[in-house]
Amino acid sequence: MFPIGDDNSSRKLFPVVTYALVALNVLVFLVELVSGDAFIETWAFVPTRFLANPAGDFVTLFSSMFMHGGWLHIGGNMLYLWIFGDNVEDRFGHLRYLLFYLICGVAATFAQLAFSLGSDIPNLGASGAIAGVLGAYVLLFPRRRVTVLLGYIVVPMPALAVIGFWIVLQFFNGIGSIAASADTGGVAYMAHIGGFIAGLVLALVLRGKRVA
Repeated sequence: MFPIGDDNSSRKLFPVVTYALVALNVLVFLVELVSGDAFIETWAFVPTRFLANPAGDFVTLFSSMFMHGGWLHIGGNMLYLWIFGDNVEDRFGHLRYLLFYLICGVAATFAQLAFSLGSDIPNLGASGAIAGVLGAYVLLFPRRRVTVLLGYIVVPMPALAVIGFWIVLQFFNGIGSIAASADTGGVAYMAHIGGFIAGLVLALVLRGKRVA
């Protein structure tokens, strides 16, 4: 189930923040490719390093959410942000949406930190912040049609089904990753779950009265 688009017919605002976030993520990723491991080690979030010096490592809470581990990582994240971010931005407004995105990213990092206190593996990626966007989207637009690719077939499905399937996978994988080891690296499923929950909670506060 691979989303490739959604219904933007009711959108009123040009999603300048969403597009700027996509551009910034791509720019930082290109800098990563040029700068190599030293750049990643400096600007990624490392749990043990942060706990040893929270004030000195504070900036990595934000810098890490604009970094990615490879082309597939950034490609998938930016596709989801491109599809789902614009309508959430339309509902919240530009500034509130930007603050929402950053808060979800930080919440996701702390959710992952809680299960990897002794890890020295760098954490990076926009996945947690984008999970927050998905949480807001499914609350605000549960019946909005999302176009998905099922094998070779393109079909429209309700957002609740598409995002619901995604979060169920995250919960099962997150539980599995805890059972295996807190510090195995790889996909930060607890960050996905933490970001999603943060998005749901913040959307309840920010959504306003209009129902889609």
